Amino acid sequence: MPIPGYQLLMLPVLMIASDGEIHAADEAIEALASEFKVTAEERNEPLPSGRGLLFYNRVHWALTYLRQARLLESAGRAKFKITARGQDVLQSKPSVLDRKFLTQFAEFRAFIGGAHKVGVVAGIDGSPPVESHDALSPEERLETTYRELRQEVEAELIDRLRTGSPLFFERAVLSVLLGMGYGGSRVDAARHLGKSGDEGLDGVINEDKLGLDKIYVQAKRYK
Repeated sequence: MPIPGYQLLMLPVLMIASDGEIHAADEAIEALASEFKVTAEERNEPLPSGRGLLFYNRVHWALTYLRQARLLESAGRAKFKITARGQDVLQSKPSVLDRKFLTQFAEFRAFIGGAHKVGVVAGIDGSPPVESHDALSPEERLETTYRELRQEVEAELIDRLRTGSPLFFERAVLSVLLGMGYGGSRVDAARHLGKSGDEGLDGVINEDKLGLDKIYVQAKRYK
């Protein structure tokens, strides 16, 4: 089965703490991995950014949301304990515990409101969450949004390079070469030599301040 979303993990996390004892986050991770039959391979699946592991990240977000709703409280470094409110919630025997359920608590609404203002959490405005993103933690949604925006920018840049004037293309290539470190960081390290209409680039990059060593560049734009 796929790795459970962090909202699906909230109720099991609260159940782990139902005994009123102090529990460690690592203990919860082990128990949840066993309950949801998360394989060793799935436990080692990285976040899209490569910074951290997906399953661990989702467990920690479940813990964070439960703490912000005051159903759990911190009990030391990476440790948690159920609160009286958390016990009351379990007494009500909820069939599901998710973001919508937690919005009944003022502390959680304040947390979501502040996070939403700085773009940390999306889709908490009362509208139904997008199904494909519903299992994603806020960090995962940020990474997904970043990748989508990056792809849009890349597509737009490629389109401009393909359709822009030869002069724009030639200067863009020189800027890229300077950005890669050729010619140093000085703006005057590169000089545009190309002629309009030749669909290519002719330029020279000075490798040293005196311009004694030069790199001559010619590039062609292909459709």
